[in-house]
Parts: sequence; structure tokens; C-alpha cells
Amino acid sequence: MGEKKYILAINPGSTSTKIAVFQGETCVVDENLSHSAEEIKKFDHIYEQKDMRSEVILKWLGDKNISLEDLAAVVGRGGLLRPMPGGTYKVTEKMIEDLKEGYQGQHASNLGGIIAKEIAQKVNVPAYIVDPVAVDEIEDVARISGLPDITRRSLVHALNVKAVTRRVCDRRGLELNNSSFVVAHIGGGITVSPVKNGRLLDCNNANEEGPLSPERTGGLPVGDLVTLAFSGKYTLSELKKKISGQGGLVAYLGTNDGRVVDKRIEEGDERAELIFKAMAYQIAKEIGAMATTLCGKLDAIILTGGVAYNKRITNWISEYVGFIAPIELVPGEDEMLALAQGALRVVEGKEIAKIYENEVKF
Repeated sequence: MGEKKYILAINPGSTSTKIAVFQGETCVVDENLSHSAEEIKKFDHIYEQKDMRSEVILKWLGDKNISLEDLAAVVGRGGLLRPMPGGTYKVTEKMIEDLKEGYQGQHASNLGGIIAKEIAQKVNVPAYIVDPVAVDEIEDVARISGLPDITRRSLVHALNVKAVTRRVCDRRGLELNNSSFVVAHIGGGITVSPVKNGRLLDCNNANEEGPLSPERTGGLPVGDLVTLAFSGKYTLSELKKKISGQGGLVAYLGTNDGRVVDKRIEEGDERAELIFKAMAYQIAKEIGAMATTLCGKLDAIILTGGVAYNKRITNWISEYVGFIAPIELVPGEDEMLALAQGALRVVEGKEIAKIYENEVKF
């Protein structure tokens, strides 16, 4: 890649757009551009935000004196596409159709590939997405739920899980294609995944399974949940919000901030300690369960995500599962670097970009 060639990474969130310019793996400049609630409310559909967000990005690039002519590629956060293997994908027209529709749901991340393509085509460079939430590599046996009406789906923090797996392999001198890990991504939602030879063999859907998290209930006793659902106390929409967004630490302690919980524990709040430890306990149980899918043969257990900065939580988890394998801490998400690295592997010829139409079922 030429000295003045950059990778532009774009990660749209519900009320902001993260953007970063990389030269190689070095971030040259980045920013989290906020969009006011009033501005977002003007749009009935997420796709309609495309032009507004694109204009903001282009203005920002101009303000930073980054010329589009200096871009080698543009990479966007992957959205809720059809189930697909992991990897770096070229943005194609069929992919854009599914992102626009929101094949598995509406989310701001659906705009990532769309905006990347729009900017990239201005200067005739490639646009990519990398390891979207829709990555599905789980084993068939993991799809069985216990009820034929319901199939377990793979919705996972694939971008960060795969990126930190690569980093730990580099750190330990391991080959990605000859390694085994359990990776716990601990954020507002929590996913725990066994990763063998770079492939995610299983995962819990953070919106409805697994450990309680800062904002989500995780798995609930199904009989009691059914009773609650038919009690008349909540509408379907209200109950869904309680499960994802108003559950977990928020429901028990009124906050989703681990730092606030830490402070309350230090001040002697025994209930805060109980609930916080329950979260660590449930994460540890999920790690143990996922370790069994690898027959207990792990190179390491990786703790990542924003909550992995919290020493109290990571120490508790380590006490529970340290006997299984060494613990590797890779706190934070670092999604922008992961996006840039995925695009860079293709730009430098180390990997061939996948084509969406060749990898998914229509």
C-alpha cells in the first residue's frame, strides 16, 4: 500500500457514527460524530439516514484534509445480513439490497456497507465489510433448541471475537488455524463463543440467552417467562424491552455502569455485590459450558469487551474458570482497528475478499 494510501473505517451506531482513517494498522485520525435525537427522529427508516450520515463523514474528511483520492479502500461495519461465514466481504448490490431491507432486523450498522460503497465509488476504490453480527459458523448440533418451532440462531460479536482471537494468537505465537479458545465478549450484551481454528462453533444470542448483562436479562426460566408473558401485566413490546434494554444490572440496580456498581460495593452495598457477582458467576458458567464443546482442550480463555476493564468482574470470572485454561485479558472492543485490519488483509493480498452472493442462501 502506497505511503499516502489510507483505509477509511465507518461504524454507524444508533445516535453516532464512528469514523477513523488508518495508514496500515496505525490510526491517523478518528472521531465519534454524534447525531441529535431530533435529527434521527426526522427519518422513518434507517436507510433514509444514509445521505445525512454520508454528508457528515465527507465534511469531516474535508476538515481533516483527508482527500478521497488518498483512500485505498473504505470499510463499513457489517449489519444484519443473511447468515454468513466470517471474513472480509466486498460490498455488492445484492448485499446493499439486504442491508437496506434489514434482512434480520433494522439496526444502524446496516448503513455501514451502504455508506462505504457510496463513498468508495466516488474514487473507484473497493468497499468492504468485515465479520458482521450475522456471521454464522455454528455447528448443526448447536442449532437444536428443544422445540422444532424454534431454531437457535447465531447473532454474535463476531468482529471483536475474531479480531481478539487473532491478537492472542500473535501474542502467544500460535497459528490461527491450529488454535482453540473460548471468548467472552462482555459489554452491554454478553456473548460467549468457542472458537476453533478461527471458526465460531457456537454462541449464545445475547438478546435472549446466556448470562445476565448490564442491560439484558440473558436466559430466563422459561416457564416463569411464559406465565409472565400471559399475565396481562405487559404488552409484547414492553416485555421485549424488559428483556433487552431494561434487564440485567439495570433491572436490579438501576444502572448499566460497572464503575457505579463498583463504587456502591466499596461503600458497603451488599445487594450490589450480590448482583455483580451473579453476572460474573453466570459468565463463568457459560464459559465452562462452551469449553465442553472443545472437549476442554483450550489454548486460553479470552475476556474482552468494555466490561473486561473491570478488575472485580474479571477476577471473579478467573477464580471460577482459571482451572480450565490460562486467562487472556483483551479489554475493550477496538472495532475500528478490527475493520481496518480486515480490509488491509485484502488490500495487501494476504486474503481474498469473499462475495456475499457466493456464501449465503437466497
